[in-house]
Amino acid sequence: QAGGSVVYGLVGLKTHAKVALVVRREGARLARYVHVSTGNYNVRSGRQYTDLSLFSCRDALAADATDLFNELTGSSRPPQGLKHGALVAPHQLLPAVLALIDRETAHARAGRPASISAKMNGLSDDDVVRALYRAAAAGVRVDLVVRGICTLNPGMAGNGHLRVVSVVGRFLEHSRIYRFQNDGAPAHYIGSSDLRPRNLRRRVELLVPVMEPAHRAELDRILALYLGDVTAWELRAGGSYHARGGAHGQSAQSRLAAEVQGAIRS
Repeated sequence: QAGGSVVYGLVGLKTHAKVALVVRREGARLARYVHVSTGNYNVRSGRQYTDLSLFSCRDALAADATDLFNELTGSSRPPQGLKHGALVAPHQLLPAVLALIDRETAHARAGRPASISAKMNGLSDDDVVRALYRAAAAGVRVDLVVRGICTLNPGMAGNGHLRVVSVVGRFLEHSRIYRFQNDGAPAHYIGSSDLRPRNLRRRVELLVPVMEPAHRAELDRILALYLGDVTAWELRAGGSYHARGGAHGQSAQSRLAAEVQGAIRS
């Protein structure tokens, strides 16, 4: 009714990326603002899901968002890849994730600090699982928060370097965070994609790098809260889950909700 155009996406691919781009004139220049989210633009799920988002005017991210929208609205082929740091499925994201895992493996084999921490809804892509096994066997510490399906067996590495926990609480865990230690120069990503075949191979998904030190520190804090959650369920080597059932401490959801409520009151 207001004159906007609706584009229904690419045939055969679900567009699952959550991204908005605003271009506006500010004086003599055009400014671009990008919002990238792990969650849907939906008021109902916004009240029930835990998610993260990034609002930025960083030139590199704006360039990638512009290129993505140009491909989605002006091409019949899937996005082939972005050039300024963001990662898009179905062609670019999987090879990039495997390369990030393999980089940690190389660091560990060379005796350098190496670890992978991540939070997602599901992990079932065979190529990713095999890469994580190789990484853990090489000495990479792999700590994962996976709410739902997980085909990775924590006992396969044989050295205790694989840990998987699931957090199920009042809110549906929906945020995706990926952190790679990279010998002391960590790489952080957030976005829409889980590590499942449907996300990596059959959808338009988007992960973006988080560059600001304060934002990276907050992602590290969130990962630590969930990995240490006393209400979490730990995945055992045989495929069963064991409730931690800690008598002390606070769940990650309760802690984060209390922080938000305190910020609102202040």
